Amino acid sequence: MNILGLIITIASVAIALAVVIYQVVWYRHTRPSQMRELHEEAKKDAEVIKQKKLLEVKEKFLNKKAELEKEVQQRNQQIQQSENRLKQREISLNQRQDELNRRKNEQESERARLEQQQAILQKKEEELGQRLESLITQERTQLEKISGLTADEAKERLVETLKDEAKTAAAGYINEIMDDAKMTANKEAKRIVIQTIQRVATETAVENSVTVFHIENDDVKGRVIGREGRNIRALEAATGTEIVVDDTPEAIVISGFDPVRREIARLALHQLVADGRIHPARIEEVVAKVKKQVDEEILEVGKRTAIDLGIHGLHPELIRIVGKMKYRSSYGQNLLQHARETANLCAVMASELGLNAKKAKRAGLLHDIGKVPDEEPEMPHALYGAKLAEKYKEKPDICNAIGAHHEEMEMTSLIAPIVQVCDAISGARPGARREIAEAYIKRLKDLENIAMSYTGVTKTYAIQAGRELRVIVGADKIDDKQIETLSTDIATKIQNEMTYPGQVKITVIRETRAVSYAK
Repeated sequence: MNILGLIITIASVAIALAVVIYQVVWYRHTRPSQMRELHEEAKKDAEVIKQKKLLEVKEKFLNKKAELEKEVQQRNQQIQQSENRLKQREISLNQRQDELNRRKNEQESERARLEQQQAILQKKEEELGQRLESLITQERTQLEKISGLTADEAKERLVETLKDEAKTAAAGYINEIMDDAKMTANKEAKRIVIQTIQRVATETAVENSVTVFHIENDDVKGRVIGREGRNIRALEAATGTEIVVDDTPEAIVISGFDPVRREIARLALHQLVADGRIHPARIEEVVAKVKKQVDEEILEVGKRTAIDLGIHGLHPELIRIVGKMKYRSSYGQNLLQHARETANLCAVMASELGLNAKKAKRAGLLHDIGKVPDEEPEMPHALYGAKLAEKYKEKPDICNAIGAHHEEMEMTSLIAPIVQVCDAISGARPGARREIAEAYIKRLKDLENIAMSYTGVTKTYAIQAGRELRVIVGADKIDDKQIETLSTDIATKIQNEMTYPGQVKITVIRETRAVSYAK
């Protein structure tokens, strides 16, 4: 309504101005008769303008009114929806309240019934107790009459006799327990080792000595080689790797035994190709920049590894050495992954044996730091690692565990043999190192093939590094009773025909499915 009033006011002012202007012109330039005619025409024009403005105002008013009505209708719909939701919630809450009241009444009736039964049982127990006491008193009186001894005298003689018999029996039991302990000690040790392996599961990490750099098209190869090969020679000199540009489609091979150098070469190539400017000066600049980035990444990996394992207080240089393990491999096994796995194994085994799990984990992480030196040492990596740990203020028992894990130093703490065993477990587990990966894969396939040879088996899956075999059978071919026999038969066949570490769990699954389609 305020907008309508404003528009009417503006229209009135415009009409008044038109009339004033008309009168001024009329007085100056026209005669009386002409002035009347002009006056009439001006009135007509003013009336037309007035009607036009009124129509515009009315149209805007109607549009605004329609918009407001639409908005009110939408809000009413929202309010109605909210009221419906609230009603549904209220109905649901009432139903829940009724259900709770019903359960409460059932519990109260059950409690009353139990209390009644408990009172009856207690009464019966008291009656039985009184009857038993009277019977014991009668028996004791008769025994005293028959034996001619009082109860205290008979008790003393019985105790003396039992003492002699207990001494003889205890000596026999001690000998039996000692013999049994000697026989089961080895078995118990194996149990702890196997349990530790099963509780720590890590992914297999196998590395090689080449890195493949993928490119979008083979035109990039010419720019990488450069005029008369100057670019590729500059890149090889700066990174210390061999860059192989051959007929392999959309690929450049980076070869070198140092994974850090290969990574620097790969990142430098990526930046050079993305930038497009490839010449010797630019190559040296980019390689220097990438080396700094890799050094920062190494430090970050070391910090993240220590945080993930919950190891605190490591010297910054030890953190850097741990980070460098990411770019090293031993017999094809990633060194950082091996160190993390060994640390977790050490912690679990130390906990099983009641030792300090944090110390064991720390020693497990640092046991191979001698394999990533900045300069080549003239001593074995275990002794060099112990020397580094001692240099950076690690405790003597941890230094000893690092130096003795290959028996090149005498073990002086209980952590040392744990680190030695867990290092062997991590290196020898199936799939860890390249030379046994093929045997590991063959063992998994043999497990699945043995299960598939039985009638009714539809699918088999070897999981958890071959320590569990899932066998799925058809519901129409095998019933619930037969799956127990099938599981036992498969386990017996695997035990007789295969060689494997630890134990293999066979789980037979029989499922029934109902499938329908909505059209």
